[in-house]
Amino acid sequence: MKFIRTAVWFIYFWCYLLCLMPKLRKAKAMQREGRIEEMDAYVAKQVGDWARSLLRIAGAKVKVNGLEHMPDGAAVYIANHQGNFDIPILLGHLGAPKAMFAKAEIAKLPLIRDWMKLFRCIFVDRSNARQAMNSLKEAGEVVASGYSVVVFPEGTRSKGDPIGEFKSGAFRIATKSGAPIVPVRIDGTYKLMEANGFWITPAEVEITILPPVPVDGLSKEEIAALPEQVRTLIVNA
Repeated sequence: MKFIRTAVWFIYFWCYLLCLMPKLRKAKAMQREGRIEEMDAYVAKQVGDWARSLLRIAGAKVKVNGLEHMPDGAAVYIANHQGNFDIPILLGHLGAPKAMFAKAEIAKLPLIRDWMKLFRCIFVDRSNARQAMNSLKEAGEVVASGYSVVVFPEGTRSKGDPIGEFKSGAFRIATKSGAPIVPVRIDGTYKLMEANGFWITPAEVEITILPPVPVDGLSKEEIAALPEQVRTLIVNA
C-alpha cells in the first residue's frame, strides 16, 4: 500500500505540473505585461491548489491554529523543519504562497523552478559562502518590496520531533528590513515520509502560527538573542 501511494503521488506530482503548463504561460505573460498584482493572485491560487492536492493524495490531515496572528503586511515566517512535506504544507495553508529558500539544484528542475520564480523563491548554493550571503540580501529585498518570506533556520530537516539550533542569518532578513518575525510550529510532517523509510504514509499534521515578534528598536544584544528567543517560542508552542 505504501509503495502504491508513493508511486501514485509522484506520478500525480508531475502530471499536475504538466497540466498546469498553459496556466504557467498565462502567469508569465502577466509578468511580462507588468500585471504584477493580477499575476500574484493567479499564481497564489494555482500553487495553493496544487500544494493542497498533493497533501490530499498523501493522506495528510492538516490542522492549522493561529491564522489570526498573521500580519497584513510583509513578514519573515520562521519555522522548524521536520520533513519534505513542510513545503506543500506552508504553500497550501499559510495564505498566499510566500517566497522560500531552495537548494540551487532545484533550479535545474523544469516547471518547478518556473513556478518558484513567480512567487520569488531564492535559490541558494550552500557550497558558495558569498552566494549564500547574497541570498540573504535578495530575501531582504523581497521583504522590502512588500512580500513575505519563509525561512527554516535549522538549515536542514530534523526528520523528527527535536528542534535544532536556529542559525542567525534568517533573522538578519527581519532586522534589516524591519519586518516582524512570525514564528511557526510544524508538528508531524516527518510522519508523512521521513519516518517511513521515505514511503509516503497518511498522518496528522498540526501547524501553529504564533503572535508576531517585532524587531524595530532592538538593541544589539536583543538582536543577538532573537534566534534562541524564537526557537524557545516554537518549542513551547
